Amino acid sequence: MRVMLLTAGLLTCSNVFMTFAWYAHLRNLRGKAWSVAALVSWSIALFEYLFQVPANRIGYTALSLSQLKIRQEVITLTVFVPFAVLYMRQPMNWTSCGQGCACSAPSISCSAPDVMSAGRRAGHREHVTCVLVYFV
Repeated sequence: MRVMLLTAGLLTCSNVFMTFAWYAHLRNLRGKAWSVAALVSWSIALFEYLFQVPANRIGYTALSLSQLKIRQEVITLTVFVPFAVLYMRQPMNWTSCGQGCACSAPSISCSAPDVMSAGRRAGHREHVTCVLVYFV
């Protein structure tokens, strides 16, 4: 359980930096050249990787690769929504909420049964089918 919480915490920190690296320039650097925005984004992305790499290494001791990916995507949506509404000042509507739920629900249901198998790294049964369903 400690591994799961530590992984989720590190992935959340990573996703905060990732979201700012990918989208904050749309608000803050609108009048600057794209090359300036790219350099600023890459600078922010360094901090993303300082959290993401340890998160994946720690998480992979208890989770399969597909479970890590699914959790990362759910965390990405969880971080993105408040960022979009609070920082980018985008309106939240029912369509957006429905799209977020439609994307998150399959990933949660696909990964939930494997929580009991935490701790087994070798021989993990991958849930590639669920990952494919999630991305469609």
